[in-house]
Amino acid sequence: MRHTKTEQTLKLAAQIGILRPRDLDTYGIPRHYLHRLYQRGLLEQVDRGLYRAKETALSEHHSLLEASKRVPQGVICLLSALRFHGLTTQEPFEVWLAIPEKARRPQPGILSIRLVHFSGQALTEGIEEHEIEGVKIKIYNAAKTVADCFKYRHKIGLDVALEALRDALQLQNEQGQRICTIDELWHYATICRVTNVMKPYLEAMVEG
Repeated sequence: MRHTKTEQTLKLAAQIGILRPRDLDTYGIPRHYLHRLYQRGLLEQVDRGLYRAKETALSEHHSLLEASKRVPQGVICLLSALRFHGLTTQEPFEVWLAIPEKARRPQPGILSIRLVHFSGQALTEGIEEHEIEGVKIKIYNAAKTVADCFKYRHKIGLDVALEALRDALQLQNEQGQRICTIDELWHYATICRVTNVMKPYLEAMVEG
């Protein structure tokens, strides 16, 4: 029976990518199997309570997947979302996550996570689901991320927000369409209450 559960756990790790102890509950596998398989060298521990199959091929955005597993209620935002959408030359050394104001903060782990509290529509609007290593994660779309950057310009720098806005107006997706339309940018600027801040920059870039 133990051998069967070991095989089940290893199979799940290969399918899901990153396993948390709670992921085993649905399959009736005791949570301690993860740590036991780690001790036997059959799994790797990537962070507190996070395990993966050995020699897993990691994607460019693997850290976003790890962060989303650590903080399930979080949404990838700001610098990390910019990087995902190709709207910055910055390479953040920590993963930025938006969480509700009253959400519990995760315990410190190996992965560096920067938490920012969002509320209301600024928290719930503009969320997309993207698949990383077969797992869906939540991330703000490009237009919402640009508006967020202006809202939190004192945290990330106005130069970063301006670079993101400029790229958002110039870059195209695989279908040859703009990553963001002016209407989308203005919509999220309204939600984030940064229309007065963004307006002069947006007008100058459109006219230029």
